[in-house]
Amino acid sequence: MNEELILYKNLLVDIKGRIRQGQLRANLSANVELLATYWDIGCMIHQRQQDEGWGKGVIPRLARDLKNELAEVKGFSERNILRMLTFYKEYSGFSISPLPVAKLEDQSFRQPGAKANDEIAKLPVSQLENQQVKIQLINLTGWAHHVILIQKVKDLSTRFWYMQQSIANGWSRDSLVDMIKSQLHLRQGNVVSNFDRVLPLPQSDLAIQLFKDPYIFDFMTLATPFTERELELGLVKNVEKFLLELGAGFAFVGRQYKLEISDKDFYIDLLFYHLKMRCFIVIELKKGDFIPEYAGKMNFYCSAVDDMLKHATDQPTIGLILCQGKDKLFAEYSLKDINKPIGISEYELTRALPDNFKGSLPSIKEIEEALAPGHIIKNDESGN
Repeated sequence: MNEELILYKNLLVDIKGRIRQGQLRANLSANVELLATYWDIGCMIHQRQQDEGWGKGVIPRLARDLKNELAEVKGFSERNILRMLTFYKEYSGFSISPLPVAKLEDQSFRQPGAKANDEIAKLPVSQLENQQVKIQLINLTGWAHHVILIQKVKDLSTRFWYMQQSIANGWSRDSLVDMIKSQLHLRQGNVVSNFDRVLPLPQSDLAIQLFKDPYIFDFMTLATPFTERELELGLVKNVEKFLLELGAGFAFVGRQYKLEISDKDFYIDLLFYHLKMRCFIVIELKKGDFIPEYAGKMNFYCSAVDDMLKHATDQPTIGLILCQGKDKLFAEYSLKDINKPIGISEYELTRALPDNFKGSLPSIKEIEEALAPGHIIKNDESGN
């Protein structure tokens, strides 16, 4: 490859990077300006209501007049204007409007070469009390997500935590609703582990925050009783939803991953690589309650992966044992003298309907017949 071609390729890489940076800044600018506009509108309405004694009746009138006079502008329905007022009231103590995009990329907040989203993801919960951090979280969160958070999360500190996670994980609106519904803020960081003892800082803190307890696998239903292999196949079949529950950064390597050790074959249930922590993650699925023997087997797998798969620049392999239940004391004692990083969590499934209850429900065919044109639905004997 001649020198001119190399120079051209370097130029192309630099230009592409600048374009992506410009796109990011444009998106951030648009979001900040939209939020600032809505915040200002909410502020103006609130002040007039306070000064003039106007009630809620001014909002439908504003919606009608704005529609008539700015017909080409969308987003100013009665409902959305009311949301703007609520948005201002919720965050009236923050100076949202004057915050330029440049502030979102303040080097005092970011590490050199890191993206703003990555640094927000690493912030400990204690730093979320910082006023500047909160303003950045508000500005980086989209309007639709703000609407959901205001409606569904009343505690402000918890709401800021969900803002942080939404930005770090790139959650859609539906994903955010699902995470709030499953009370992720109470599950994250609760894993029983030996991370604080066997991993150095900050790797140990990152690992603790990475895992949850319990994991909610409500996207699939298994017959009762089920086997560990059926659970494993169900998770792989729904791998996108499984990865969403695991969290950002997980890359799926394989199922029943084969390790050949001393002429014997061993199979890891699920093997992942975490892109941010730069390490392999071994997941073993267990039906029933945790027993101490599981920790020894996981220690063996982590050692094997470290010797056979781990690159010199990778961090130590982490093991996660998922059980239906666990005695916390058993789990803690089982990890006490193990030097490989291992966590133990529970999982919950959608419960299958009991057979006697299934029989009382109409079939798909019966529902279709009942909805067919001309079909008369008869009342039962009770007259209901």
